Amino acid sequence: MSTATPPRQLDSDRIRLAEAAAQTERLIAALPPPRARTADQRVAAAAAHDAARRARQRFLERYVDDVVDEITEGHTRQLRVDELAETAATAFSGLVPTPQQLAQERSGAQADKEGREVDQGIFLRAVLRSERSGRYLMASMLRPTSRALRLLDEFRRTGMLETEAVRLERRDGVARLTLCRTQTLNAEDEQQVDDMETAVDLALLDPAVRVGLVRGGVMSHPRHRGRRVFCAGINLKSVSAGRISLTGFLLRRELGYLHKLVRGLGDERPDRWEPPVQKPWVAAVDTFAIGGGAQLLLVFDHVVAASDAYLSLPAAQEGIIPGVANLRLGRIAGARLARQVILGGRRILATEPDARLLVDEVVAPDDLDEAVERSLARLSGDAVVANRRMINMAEEPLDDLRKYLAEFALEQALRLHAGDVVDKVGRFAGRVA
Repeated sequence: MSTATPPRQLDSDRIRLAEAAAQTERLIAALPPPRARTADQRVAAAAAHDAARRARQRFLERYVDDVVDEITEGHTRQLRVDELAETAATAFSGLVPTPQQLAQERSGAQADKEGREVDQGIFLRAVLRSERSGRYLMASMLRPTSRALRLLDEFRRTGMLETEAVRLERRDGVARLTLCRTQTLNAEDEQQVDDMETAVDLALLDPAVRVGLVRGGVMSHPRHRGRRVFCAGINLKSVSAGRISLTGFLLRRELGYLHKLVRGLGDERPDRWEPPVQKPWVAAVDTFAIGGGAQLLLVFDHVVAASDAYLSLPAAQEGIIPGVANLRLGRIAGARLARQVILGGRRILATEPDARLLVDEVVAPDDLDEAVERSLARLSGDAVVANRRMINMAEEPLDDLRKYLAEFALEQALRLHAGDVVDKVGRFAGRVA
């Protein structure tokens, strides 16, 4: 525990927080489920949640580093974002939702949820706002996953990994990650995030890999049968069904495999003097990169697109925030184009001049394979890794990303449970059912 906080004061304040949260829970328990509430009951529920959230915010403003120090035993336990929130729920009653409360939320559709992930957002915003605690969490999320470590020996032996959402093949020093959700146009969900982080970890851990490639596979979806598709963005049907979570998808994606594509794998050994393991990455875009697919392109070292492809970030129309694109797109493409794409929903065709701000090469579809292989060869040079590390450090300082993600944690949680989003994803799910 931080020596700056008298233990008795922290103990008494955590008791008061628990009492305030318990009072809110009693009020909520007396009401019908969210979708069955009258207008007056919705006002009463909002007021009860607001009172508890103000208490949580005050507590965290004062004690966030003490909380993280206690539950991580002075940062000696490397907890990932979901583990950190779960451990905090056990150690500090009323601070964040319990696993049981979250399980109940996930058992129903998005429209039936109480919005408890907002309370996780309040907690994780405070953690990431703190330089000490935020850097700890970001470092923890850059470590290889336990799943990847279990699979590493087999992958190094065979050079192959088949998962539900990703196929990984090592060939000629290249880790080739193929997105293979053929029926859903590679729409993103929690399984895809898990599989992608596993594949990225294995590519980074395997010394036989020099460079990585991400490309969409051949689709069986009726509209694009027989064609490669890069990514259709977040799976809105999964959002409507309540299967997209703050810690399991929205934050894990940004703090996990996307951040690893930029900064590689972290290693907190005190005697490690070498830089972290990093490798260059190429993306090949067939047909389209929508939403999360377009966000992905912002972290690659080289992007090749077919001339009949397009890019878009329709998150504002969907009602959510497009990950870290609000931080990265303006830097890469300029503030005006970023606003047109994110706020206005502008679609960028690969043949437009502005597309060259987002991709490095545009070639005929039949020439894409050859262009990809050329780019992989160029990025296999001995000095590429060192130079990309320095470029990324200059372009996106760690603390800039940390501060952005702090606000993103709460803003995205609020948007995920906002009425307009629930209505939109519900209508979408009805159309595709």
